[in-house]
Amino acid sequence: MTQSKISILLVEDEAILAMELSDTLTAEGYLIAGVANNGPAALDIFQKENIDLLICDINIKGNWDGIETVQRVMAIRAIPIIYLTALADHDTLERAKQTYPAAYIPKPYNLTNLRMAIEMAINNFALRSSAASPAAKPKNPDLTEGTSGTRETPNRETILQVNDHIFIKSNYRFIKIALGDILFLEAENNYTIIQTSTQKFALRQSLGNILDRLSLNNLVRTHRSFAVNLDRVESFNDYEIKVGDFEISLGRNYKDEFFHHFNFR
Repeated sequence: MTQSKISILLVEDEAILAMELSDTLTAEGYLIAGVANNGPAALDIFQKENIDLLICDINIKGNWDGIETVQRVMAIRAIPIIYLTALADHDTLERAKQTYPAAYIPKPYNLTNLRMAIEMAINNFALRSSAASPAAKPKNPDLTEGTSGTRETPNRETILQVNDHIFIKSNYRFIKIALGDILFLEAENNYTIIQTSTQKFALRQSLGNILDRLSLNNLVRTHRSFAVNLDRVESFNDYEIKVGDFEISLGRNYKDEFFHHFNFR
């Protein structure tokens, strides 16, 4: 499936609140991969499901509180964390800070604040992941550079990468797309079209800027207006490349670089 919903794990021991949160986030377009009222159950779900985000109460049932549960989850794989809790004393806050949560939301929660917290959680986690990558280029996270060398200021249409997926901002939520499902990118006026086998997404950013932000070695420029995913190439000649049902131009200035990726004998 090309597009998938962001998968959320809820850890909440108040059954009515857990049900309300689950229904609310489902209506917002997210996938609730599981709901747990204690730490071991949360850890079990986390190990079985591909979780993108954890929303966790601190005062939960069982021997582990929410903070210890988060610590055990993060020992397996780092993901963005949001605490949703009625506890706000100094000691609890200090313990929670050691797990580097994206947000700490007091109960009763406000939907607008929760929306903002989810957006910031994914955004900041993606930036930290990018900065930690050995291949990451040092740059000002508030400004990105296009192919012309001009500085582009991010707008509401944001693209982020976390591991082998990208998250595209659509209104107030992110859409999750597997990098391997991208067929090609196409520059069109002030936009870049991201084409998958079933859908396309338009972002108000330059093609060069998006290529700079994505760590996908097989995404190769073939024309000033196109970049293709080499894994999805079906055939090519000196002038064009077939990717899925599409024929993409192979520009003279990009031909050598494109052919370099193939081992001709």
